[in-house]
Amino acid sequence: MASSATLSCLLPRWDDCEVMRKGRALAVLFLVLASLGANLTLARARARAQHSSTTVLSLKLNGVVDPFMASHVQRGIDRATAEGDAAVLLTIDTPGGLDSSMRSIVKAILGSKVPVICYTAPSGARAASAGTFIMLACPVNAMAPGTEIGAAHPVGVSGVIENEKVTNDAAAFIRSLATRWNRNADWAEKAVRDAVSASAEDAQRLHVIDFVASSQGALFNALVARCSRNGIVGVACPRADLAAAPVQPFGMSVGEQLFHAIADPNVAFLLINIGFLALIVWVFHPGFHVSLAVGIVCMVIGLTILETLPVRLTGLILLAVSAVLFVLDVKAKAHGVLTAGGVATLVLGGLLLFNPNVPTAHVSRPLIVIVAAGAGAFAMFTLRALFAAKDLPVRTGREALEGSFGVATTALAPRGLVRARGETWTAECLGSPIPAGSPVRVVRVQGVKLLVEDVSGATVPAVGAPREGEVR
Repeated sequence: MASSATLSCLLPRWDDCEVMRKGRALAVLFLVLASLGANLTLARARARAQHSSTTVLSLKLNGVVDPFMASHVQRGIDRATAEGDAAVLLTIDTPGGLDSSMRSIVKAILGSKVPVICYTAPSGARAASAGTFIMLACPVNAMAPGTEIGAAHPVGVSGVIENEKVTNDAAAFIRSLATRWNRNADWAEKAVRDAVSASAEDAQRLHVIDFVASSQGALFNALVARCSRNGIVGVACPRADLAAAPVQPFGMSVGEQLFHAIADPNVAFLLINIGFLALIVWVFHPGFHVSLAVGIVCMVIGLTILETLPVRLTGLILLAVSAVLFVLDVKAKAHGVLTAGGVATLVLGGLLLFNPNVPTAHVSRPLIVIVAAGAGAFAMFTLRALFAAKDLPVRTGREALEGSFGVATTALAPRGLVRARGETWTAECLGSPIPAGSPVRVVRVQGVKLLVEDVSGATVPAVGAPREGEVR
């Protein structure tokens, strides 16, 4: 009995020990797995940091400096800062753009924790107007042979040179950018006040840029050599040897690409005119909602594009006047005289829509001729047809049936069948019964049933003939 009791007392203890051993084993296994995971994560982080520290993020600033381009550059610099890249290479080829977008890019460059290298390239490219400000904002800038910089005089929405207050503000801003990186502030101010320009070689001689480099590799080599020679540190010198650093492109998003691509003077001119014509069609036929939708969408997109370009109000007003002349010609039945005036006004508006001091901001002359000819033909034929059709009576649907004449194919007492407008209808007579073969007039449509009255004693047109004023 004693041995049994002893055994019964030992069994639970043995179970407790087994549980404790299994618990300790699981705890050790968990600690080993956690240690392996932490080491793997740390190794990946180190590899990523090592890779990022030797990677150059490449951005392209091509075309007009607009909000979409500014968003692209800002996102790229933020990405490089977050990833700890060695540098950002911003390749520039721009005729200029919006002051607000330019200042957003400048703020992103000045606030970057990694060096931003601005490079006007390839040969034939330029950093004009807003591009000049961006180049001078970069801690490191360079140009390829055959490129130019300058012509940074502000141009307003009216298309004329901006007033003295705006010019003074732009001159002070560009001087501050040049002074920040010890560049030629006097030349920078002349670029704003006198719209002077300089080639790559002249810009280097005038100490506006740091390097003239024929290629990206030559630029990196020159920068590394200067930093090593002068012992410069900070955002003007990358931490890694850029000559061997991989370059990682950073592209625009789909939305940025789309809206930046359509920010073109020709697209804006075309959309504005399509919008005017579509709204004219809606004015003549308010029930044609598709025309209203097309007109609003085209006008909104067109005006959005104009916000990114040096538009002149005179040109925009002339385009609106041409649309008014098209309408007046149809309303007044001027037999094309006002339409001819509208075509001439449209051509003049296209020529004056953008400031001629900005070479890339102009509408293609062949496009102006094509749009003007198309608008004139549209006004002469389509608008006239729409205006004539507006006063015609409705020939289909419920409105066409009410008031029309027909024949009772069966006796109506009070219900039967009636033949009206080439179709057989269920009908109900109003008043006394109507014998078969009697002429009737549709008084009202009630669902799929016609309410008719007997017109046997009156002179009625032949069944199926058009009513007075109706054209078939």
